[in-house]
Amino acid sequence: MLRVPYEDIVARIREKSGLDEAEIGRRVDERISMLSGLVSREGAAHIIANELGVRLFEPVSGRMEIRNILAGLRDVEVLGRVVAVYEARSFQSSGREGRVASVQIADETGQVRVVLWNEMADFASKLKAGDVLRVKGGYVRQRGSFNEVHLNDRSKLLINPEGESVNVPVTAVQSASRKNLAELQGGEGQVEVLATIVQVFEPRFFEVCHCGKRARMNDGSAVCEVHGAVSPSYSYVLNAYLDDGTESVRAVFFREQAQKLLGLPNEGILAFRDSPEAFENVRNELLGASVKILGKSAKNDMFNRVELVASSVLVNPEPDDEIARLQQEVEKLREQRG
Repeated sequence: MLRVPYEDIVARIREKSGLDEAEIGRRVDERISMLSGLVSREGAAHIIANELGVRLFEPVSGRMEIRNILAGLRDVEVLGRVVAVYEARSFQSSGREGRVASVQIADETGQVRVVLWNEMADFASKLKAGDVLRVKGGYVRQRGSFNEVHLNDRSKLLINPEGESVNVPVTAVQSASRKNLAELQGGEGQVEVLATIVQVFEPRFFEVCHCGKRARMNDGSAVCEVHGAVSPSYSYVLNAYLDDGTESVRAVFFREQAQKLLGLPNEGILAFRDSPEAFENVRNELLGASVKILGKSAKNDMFNRVELVASSVLVNPEPDDEIARLQQEVEKLREQRG
């Protein structure tokens, strides 16, 4: 099923109907009240769009712009310039080993993560920032508040295909923009922050199927929406608070980024599930540490706050690297001033 965020539905209604945002919001609230709260705000906006004859998306065929990628789409084709490459990792699934890697690509309309499974993961070692990437046969999943294009062994991927170009400057994609925590609004592309860890929470563990999907507990059994009752393994997510003197922001670290933050292998973190008290020493060692994070900011509507979802983590970065970055910024300012 295709999922269109509420903000995108409102923007589409405004564009096609001429109604302002306040009027659309009033109609949405009215419809929620009429249905006694049995429909979500997103669902009510869908109803309003249908009543006004507003199509939320056009039939999909051929290549797509990144901004038009929606969760649930299949057989997606997209062209983008590589922003970042993330190392491949191995995992165990039903006694067999698999591999997964990912890259971030951009076009003139936005950015998206492309996840490479098994044989496709080998392409990650051949890619670098600035390469043009053509993806065919991808399928779109939603992870948190972001969409991802996933590629399996039936998908196709072409590096720097002849005759293809993307109007995104190489200099614009080789590094994410550095921001203060107070500047994060939610919904930015890749950003980089440098901050101090001021609070660390215990990892939260959850059941996963061998296919990687979340397994929900039902009457004492773990159930995958695809494979039914399964013997689950466990994954985890770690939360911490960062402070850079301008603001404090909660950062979210999923499996591999939690490993990098804690400096522990998968087995070491899983051990905290049975011995949570052992995490206290790890927590204390992290408090006060400097950390450089590449990631995306997202708005947590439930708590009305901005959070940072990490895609790359470096604890206690080299001071020389920061000095070099500041020198480059000074040189750029001098050039701009003539």
